[in-house]
Amino acid sequence: MSSDPKLKLVPASASPSGESPEAPLYARREPVCPSKVEGRFRRFKWAVMAFCLIVYWGTPWVRWDRGPWAPHQAVLVDLAHRRFYMFGIEIWPHEFYFVAGLLIMAGIGLFLVTSAVGRAWCGYACPQTVWTDLFQHVDRLVEGDRNAQLALARGPWTAKKWAKRLTKWAIFLAISFATGGAWIFYFEDAPTLNHEFWTGQAPVVAYATVAVLTFTTFWLGGFMREQVCVYMCPWPRIQSAMLDEKSLIVTYKDWRGEPRGSLKQAQRLPGAVGDCIDCKQCVAVCPTGIDIREGAQIGCITCGLCIDACDRVMGQVGRERGLIDYCTLEDAEQERAGAAPRRLLHAILRPRTLVYLGVWSAIGLGLLFMLGERSRLDLSVARDRNPEFVQLSDGSVRDGFTIKLRNMEGRPRATRLSLDGLPEGRIYTDEMEASAARTSLAFTVPADTTERLRVYVVVPEKAARPQSFAFRLEAQAADGQEAAGDRVKTEFAAPAAALSPVDGAPQ
Repeated sequence: MSSDPKLKLVPASASPSGESPEAPLYARREPVCPSKVEGRFRRFKWAVMAFCLIVYWGTPWVRWDRGPWAPHQAVLVDLAHRRFYMFGIEIWPHEFYFVAGLLIMAGIGLFLVTSAVGRAWCGYACPQTVWTDLFQHVDRLVEGDRNAQLALARGPWTAKKWAKRLTKWAIFLAISFATGGAWIFYFEDAPTLNHEFWTGQAPVVAYATVAVLTFTTFWLGGFMREQVCVYMCPWPRIQSAMLDEKSLIVTYKDWRGEPRGSLKQAQRLPGAVGDCIDCKQCVAVCPTGIDIREGAQIGCITCGLCIDACDRVMGQVGRERGLIDYCTLEDAEQERAGAAPRRLLHAILRPRTLVYLGVWSAIGLGLLFMLGERSRLDLSVARDRNPEFVQLSDGSVRDGFTIKLRNMEGRPRATRLSLDGLPEGRIYTDEMEASAARTSLAFTVPADTTERLRVYVVVPEKAARPQSFAFRLEAQAADGQEAAGDRVKTEFAAPAAALSPVDGAPQ
């Protein structure tokens, strides 16, 4: 072998040019089989998961009495009648700004939670997290804990392995079907649709929706799992830009844990090794399979299970808990310098989170105010454009209008339609004779209905000012049970100068 330092040995696997081959762009996924763990964060995850599943599966079956003219389902998106019901609140299509406001509040709420406690949404309440957690519990129920699952995954396909896998997949499929089935109950009366579904009378779209949601839940929760969080979901990338050194995140205190060493090394060389005994329990319990000791990374969903595992090990070996902990990077640095740990409240109540909280609260209070002040009797008016007006044989001027009276109450409303700003004006409908025109009209609008009317407004010749002038049509509840009504400003079109009466025009 030559001793010339300029000569280098080229591995056989290298390219002819001497460059190392590029790493493959695709790496086969290693199965993630989290170990069972107990602790405060695991108990909190149990509580959140149970709450989310109960709310999702149970809400469509909650009843809410709205009277004989409206559905009795507490939460219902009634696409057929274009309504959204949520307990005592009914949202109509023209009130979609309430839904938009709730969506904005949800977005700002996510910003608030992220800036205060990191990816807590991802770790506890995200649907992907909830269903993945549920499926991982099914894994342990059927196949055993982590070691048993890994051994089964690496072993040959025996009859026992087939039996366990088919049993597990059957449970996955049942959960997925229940998930897809529950979704359609939010769009139709649940008991009625349930009966129609099982008797083959439901709409085709209901069966298609259940099939699609069953497949996606089965595939994403049963097989994709952490890959959805790491590769498919855009939210981790957005959150990464929102975190700073003052945000609460799951942190490994490397200054305390490094260098890692076993208990025997610590006994043999006191002070030479850190508190981390490299047991890898934090990795074993992680639902995304990351090593939190490598620092903050996109795969960490801030669920805190590694804290439970590490605290248990630290307690067993007689060392201080909190080697992995919820803390800010700023506090970790101060603790490294010897300062006492600070309370977590200071990380939550800071300018950024208070601004988010203020904006979130302002939008919420604004929506509540608008909800309390909205009229349950709504009026919309469209004036005829062709022709804009008709001059009758007696010289009076008539304008036509199409009005829509919307009764948003769950009961019929006696309503009076009158003119404001036309002291000599008269009004009548296309079902009345012009001679029967009067200053106001009285009629009943059915419950939870939009009534469409064609009306005419007549002004005597002496009162018709040239060209157009403004007035208001006013709808007012006349049943005496609740003060409700609406006023709409519109225009009365009149001729610019005196015109000859129209021969044969109705009087």
